[in-house]
Amino acid sequence: MSGILHGVVARERGDTLWRGLFIAGLIAAGFLWHAFAPAAAPRESFSLGWVVLAGLLVGFGTRMGGGCTSGHGVCGLGRLSVRSLVAVLVFMATGAMAVFALRHLLGVSS
Repeated sequence: MSGILHGVVARERGDTLWRGLFIAGLIAAGFLWHAFAPAAAPRESFSLGWVVLAGLLVGFGTRMGGGCTSGHGVCGLGRLSVRSLVAVLVFMATGAMAVFALRHLLGVSS
């Protein structure tokens, strides 16, 4: 997803239209889901600002890490890529530390 968005922002020649339509479709799908299934809405305990900040940090991490968690975990490990193995181990360890910190140090429950 971050690669598709980067292609729109960087205006890669010949790729801008499909990338823009893909992102517009994702945004429209979110609004449609909310309109037709309001009971299935996500938790509302996070403000829009926190959600946007989290999304930007994920995008930054994806660019910095050379791919997303699913890309490294599914495709990279399937190719027996050592780089992807290291990335997945770092993702998992960081996720475990974040859950520990949130639940046990900060007292945030699900």
